[in-house]
Amino acid sequence: MAVPSFERFVEGSWKTACFDRCKPSTRRRMDSALRTQLLPMYGERRLDEINSSAIHTWFDLYSQTAPAGANRVLDILRQIFNYAIECGHLDSNPARGVRHNPRPRVTRFLSQEEVRRVYAALDAHRGRGSGQQQADIIRLLLLTGCRKGELVELRWKEVGDGVLRLADSKTGPRTVFLSRAAQALIARQRRTGGPYVFPSPKDGSRPRSSELSLWRKVQREAGIEDARLHDLRHTFASHAVMRRVSLPVLSQLLGHSRDRMAMRYAHVGDREAEEAAERIGTGIAALLGDIG
Repeated sequence: MAVPSFERFVEGSWKTACFDRCKPSTRRRMDSALRTQLLPMYGERRLDEINSSAIHTWFDLYSQTAPAGANRVLDILRQIFNYAIECGHLDSNPARGVRHNPRPRVTRFLSQEEVRRVYAALDAHRGRGSGQQQADIIRLLLLTGCRKGELVELRWKEVGDGVLRLADSKTGPRTVFLSRAAQALIARQRRTGGPYVFPSPKDGSRPRSSELSLWRKVQREAGIEDARLHDLRHTFASHAVMRRVSLPVLSQLLGHSRDRMAMRYAHVGDREAEEAAERIGTGIAALLGDIG
């Protein structure tokens, strides 16, 4: 049996057996990884021509600019090769010996002064190309505690009166309660006729890229080079704790999965969570003055 090219394999049997069975958000991440990284690098090569050395070279290069992103794409590549082994195309996985980039172990919270500096840096980039769109996503990450993908891929049909009703978050469908400051940011987004609140500038039928390059500028200008974009979610949580929001309510606000440790959170009512979201958003917004 002839060994197929990487592109032929992923667009054929792997797509049918693996890709098509994933939930929509996972398929979008996989599609982005294939389109931007894996197919340009390996598409024309036969599966048995891709060796560990080639993968190490690609991974080290990508890790210089996006270490966490390189980890995620490496996981997809490993899964593709594992299925290639199941199909009899390979005897071993050439990506197996490539180690993930280390992740920060300490949760980072922004202080009140750091939050102010972040907003000052965001305001300085207002209106420059896609800067306004990126700046508003970053502001919303801080005001809502949402994950980046939940906002980048947010659809207008998921925006309700003071809430976001997300159809496909990391832990499944969930409701995000919006403070007035967060509502104002969403309300000022232009409706272009497409489905997404933050559409791609090149194709309004698609969401914008998940790459928020503005954050790197904000990090430098605000003096928080050690802070990740995901730390804005941690900062939201820290403000909730400072304002005595109960752990069950905070779990609901952050969309934590209801595993064994989180079962006690199931009884929390929407009204209590809505009021908590307003208290947190008002507290953060008070540090900032008017929304840019």
